[in-house]
Amino acid sequence: MAAGHLAPGPGLAALGATLLGAGYVARLWLGNLLRLAERLDGAERRIDVPLLDDTKLLPAVREVADRVTRLARSLAERGELVERLRRSDATIIESLPDPLLVLSADRALLRANDAARRVLGLGTAPRPGDAAALLRHPVLADAVDQALRDGAPCSADIMLPVPVARELAAQVIPMAPPLADGGELMLVLSDRTRERAVERMRADFVANASHELRTPLASLIGFIETLRGPAEDDAAARTRFLGIMAEQAERMRRLIDDLLGLSRIELIEHQAPKGSADIAQIARAEAEALAPILAARRVRLVLDLPDSAVARPADAEQIAQVMRNLVENAVRHGREGGEAVLTVAPAARGGVTISVQDDGPGIPKEHIPRLTERFYRVDKGRSRNAGGTGLGLAIVKHIVIRHRGQLSIESQEGSGAKFSVWLPAD
Repeated sequence: MAAGHLAPGPGLAALGATLLGAGYVARLWLGNLLRLAERLDGAERRIDVPLLDDTKLLPAVREVADRVTRLARSLAERGELVERLRRSDATIIESLPDPLLVLSADRALLRANDAARRVLGLGTAPRPGDAAALLRHPVLADAVDQALRDGAPCSADIMLPVPVARELAAQVIPMAPPLADGGELMLVLSDRTRERAVERMRADFVANASHELRTPLASLIGFIETLRGPAEDDAAARTRFLGIMAEQAERMRRLIDDLLGLSRIELIEHQAPKGSADIAQIARAEAEALAPILAARRVRLVLDLPDSAVARPADAEQIAQVMRNLVENAVRHGREGGEAVLTVAPAARGGVTISVQDDGPGIPKEHIPRLTERFYRVDKGRSRNAGGTGLGLAIVKHIVIRHRGQLSIESQEGSGAKFSVWLPAD
């Protein structure tokens, strides 16, 4: 080998060793960085990634790894805290007694709590198009437009007519900034049906009582004055007048009982009943209880009943009241010494049908649509003489509405009348 020249073997070996070392260090760096990235990614996605092994880390990376570990733990703790808060918020919203809806800017339904799902009949996972009928209500739509335009809460009073009339107070609240799911409006509904019903009940009771009680009260006062004056020593007149006074007092009692009963029914009309009722069994019990009334008018009640006919959901006590009122109506307005037929049968569309047919003079067709109004009488004098209060069919109507059923009346002059009630059976 010539002087001044290095042998090529050792130089190439040194270069190769350097390259191999550099490659190893590079792979080690890349491996360390990849594991750091995995740790950060796991912390971001709240995945439990094992701690980094310090023995496999380069000294320059070890300090970064320690900080990444602390950051990962902090992110995990914050993530758990956020998740707990989210679950707590969801629990609070679900437990609210008032319906709550979250809407997007285009009025699509994003979320609904349990109360809203029950009131509006939504499924457990509401879809954007659900509650469209509610959101299209003109008054509510105007309130939503105003809340979006002004960026301030807006309120509205609305009425939903189906399945039963409900009066709701709506609060439309803009969300600024929008929620994570895109919710820009929160709609809170408060059911005011009961409060409005109480207000109407008080007003109606005073108006009806003052009007309908005036006549029997005036009669009682007149007879008392007569007994204290001209007929004071007339035993026969006293006996006759006391009998009339007893009848008028009984009429007042029935009237007050029916008014209070009707008010109680209207108060809970928007609340669907619970439980079930065996209609056939109730019909047999009511037929026995009405025996004195049937005997007084010498009316024969014919029963056409199956062994069992169940309505569900149903309030058995209210169904008995419906049957009692319909049979009493048939007895009072049917032919004395005649016949009434009480039929219970399965309906073709499902459910149960109760019908009561009388053999009275029938009802002119122009009166039929108004028969369920309070105190409406086709023949006022005849109705009072028969002992009716004018509230029986109004009570029947409101009970049927509460049961999501249907009342129908068929009659022709001279051929009696037939009252039919359809009740659902799940």
